[in-house]
Amino acid sequence: MNAPAPFVPPPYPYDRLDPLRAVAAEHDGGAVDLSIGTPFDPPPAAVTEALGSADARGYPASNGLPAYREAAAGWLRSFLDVEISADQVAACIGTKELVAGMPQWLRLRTPERDTVLYPEISYPTYEMGATLAGCRAVPVPVRADWTIDLGAIDEDDAARALCLWVNTPGNPAGGLDDLGAAAEWGRARGIPVLSDECYVAFTWDGPPRTILHHGPEGVLAVHSLSKRSNLAGGRAGFYAGDADLVAYLREVRKHAGFMVPSPVQAAAVAALGDEDHVDVQRDRYHRRLLALQSALADIGIDAPMPGGGFYLWVPAPDGDAWGLTERLAREGGAIVSPGEFYGPAGAGHVRVAAVQPDERIALVVDRLAAAVAS
Repeated sequence: MNAPAPFVPPPYPYDRLDPLRAVAAEHDGGAVDLSIGTPFDPPPAAVTEALGSADARGYPASNGLPAYREAAAGWLRSFLDVEISADQVAACIGTKELVAGMPQWLRLRTPERDTVLYPEISYPTYEMGATLAGCRAVPVPVRADWTIDLGAIDEDDAARALCLWVNTPGNPAGGLDDLGAAAEWGRARGIPVLSDECYVAFTWDGPPRTILHHGPEGVLAVHSLSKRSNLAGGRAGFYAGDADLVAYLREVRKHAGFMVPSPVQAAAVAALGDEDHVDVQRDRYHRRLLALQSALADIGIDAPMPGGGFYLWVPAPDGDAWGLTERLAREGGAIVSPGEFYGPAGAGHVRVAAVQPDERIALVVDRLAAAVAS
């Protein structure tokens, strides 16, 4: 009997851009990194003050201190008009660790199921979480508007599914899924629907939306302060929804020792209680998206505005995503991500993250304009 092959981690996608970083760095002013959605703007002063003033001597509650969970429930109420108890909210260390670990926790609960469903063009951790848990990762096709096509899910895969991930606004393409339809699909089959909503504050088409608008039964909404409040280094997030599922995850994660540090929880409480800084950030991202869209149009590349999020999902000329990636590094000093990083169906596009400060975005705009003029 042959032993199973050992797991060999694949190259981290963004490490493949290292050769182009040297090309972009040759520009006066250096490379402008638009490849990863990491915030470059500062968090508000009240957040950093809270971060520095909290008592860190004791172990924080794994599921979140009462003030943290109350602040999250209050934000869901004030920003998204959702009434949910703080007992249906629990903390996570950012959200990437939750996304990556969720298949393992769910398979312990439902060992007869082994499949994770996720959008075929999406954040790579949905797939990697399934792989790390020894599960099947099954991508779900997306439509022309980059929304998940629930009708394309094979019922045999659904019968084996631990969960369905949806992401609205979507990364990388900015699509806005029908979250009500997703919730209904999952409830009809007894499959938890996990809605990654970390970009909800940056919804451009219509009002912000959450799967919790359609009730908490059988669903979780997953939120992060990384994008909303420029607190990616703090690693503060939460999940909310189905009472039984939250209680199960809370207990499992307690045994594993997952804890958001107390100072970070204090900072998150301050951030969740203030929407003014988010309004400022929303204006910044929208302005930067428009500037990059215009700069790409000037070099003959159409970059549609997303329905939400702070990425441009750009069709590459002749489908040559690496060619466009190299061109933007050479002519604009900008590092962007080929679409294949987000699944094979993303090949032929590049993702441009409008995250750098205005003056760095202006450098790219000016360099591209100069390249056209020369």
